[in-house]
Amino acid sequence: MIAIRNRVLLVLGALAVAAVLTLPLLTHAPNRLLSGRPIAALDLAGPWGPLVLAAAALLLAGALVPPRRPSLTMQLLLGIGIAIGLVWLAGVQAELLAAGARPSARTSFGSGFWLLVLAALLAAADAARRLDLGPLARLGVALLLAVPIAALIAGGAVDQLSLMKEYVQQHGVFGPQVLRHLLLVGLALVPTLLIGVPLGIAAHRSAAARGPIFSILGIIQTIPSIALFGLLIAPLSALSSALPWLGVSGIGITPAVIALCLYSLLPIARNTAAGLGQVEAGVIDAARGIGMTRRQIFREVEVPLALPVFLSGLRITLIQAIGLAAVAALIGAGGLGAVMFQGLFANALDLVLLGALPIILMAVTVDAVFRILVAALQGRTA
Repeated sequence: MIAIRNRVLLVLGALAVAAVLTLPLLTHAPNRLLSGRPIAALDLAGPWGPLVLAAAALLLAGALVPPRRPSLTMQLLLGIGIAIGLVWLAGVQAELLAAGARPSARTSFGSGFWLLVLAALLAAADAARRLDLGPLARLGVALLLAVPIAALIAGGAVDQLSLMKEYVQQHGVFGPQVLRHLLLVGLALVPTLLIGVPLGIAAHRSAAARGPIFSILGIIQTIPSIALFGLLIAPLSALSSALPWLGVSGIGITPAVIALCLYSLLPIARNTAAGLGQVEAGVIDAARGIGMTRRQIFREVEVPLALPVFLSGLRITLIQAIGLAAVAALIGAGGLGAVMFQGLFANALDLVLLGALPIILMAVTVDAVFRILVAALQGRTA
C-alpha cells in the first residue's frame, strides 16, 4: 500500500496536474476587448507541454516522500523553480505568438497558469513552514523568487505579455498612482497612531473605558468601506462650503484618509492594550521596587515588552489600509484602485491585474518586514 507522507502536497500536486490537463495555460486574443483563444500546456510547441506536466507530477510525487530536511529543501526549491519557470515560459510563448500577429494582439495568463503558480508557491510555503525557517531565511527565500522574476521583467523576457503591454500604455500614470496609493496609506497612518495608541492605553488602564472604546471601534469595522466613503461625502461637502479655507472636500483624498484612519483604529488600539496587558505584574513590581516612577515604568519596561504585540497590530493595520486604499479610487482619491477600476470599466482584465499585483506585493512586503521586526524584538526580550 502506498503511504501518503504529505497530505498538503498531495492536494497541491493533484491541483497542479488537474490545472495542466484541463485548463488553459495562456490565452491569445486579437485585442484586449475580445475573449482569448485558450492555449493548454500540452498544446505548447516542442517539449514545453510535457515538461510543465512533469513539473506538476513532481509536486504530486513529493507527497510520497518522507518529509525530511533534504526532501523539504528540494520541495521548496522545486516550488520556486516552477513559479519562475512558468513566468519565463509564458514570456517565450508570447514572443512566438506575437510573431506575425498585429500589435494589438494580446497574450494573457490563463487560469491554468495561476492555479499552477499558486500550487507551486503553496508547496514552497509548506516546505518553509516544515523547515522552521527563521525570518531572515524566509526573506532569503522570498528574494530567491523575486530577484529572478525581476530580472526577467528588466531583461524584456516578458515584454510581449498583455500585462507588460498594459504597463507600457499606462507608464505615464502608473508611477504617480503607486506614489498616490502609498501617500493615502501614510497620511492615514499618522492620525491612526495619534488616536489609536492613546485609546489602547486608556483601554488597558481603565476597565470602564475598555468596553465602550472597543464597542465603538468594532461598530466602525462592520460598516462596508464603500458605505463609509459615501457617508463622509455629505458632511465634508458641507464643511467645505462653510469653511472653504480648510481645503477639504467631499470627494478625493480627505474622505479617503478619514475612512482609512477609522478602519485602522481597532487593530492599533486592541494590540496596544493587549501588548501592555501581557506585561507580567511581577516585572512591574520589580521595577517599582527599585524606585522607578510610573512614567519610567511605562517608558522603560512596559513599552519595550509590549512592542512586539503592538507591531503585530501595526502590521495588520498597514495591510488592511493598503487593500482598502484601492476602494478609495471610487471617490476620486486616486491610487492603484484607479488603475483597477479603469480596467474593470474597459473590460481589460490585464489592466486590473496591473493595479492589483502591486497592492499584493506591497502587502506581502509589509507582512514580511514586520514579521522580521517582531521576531527580532521577541528574541531580544526572551
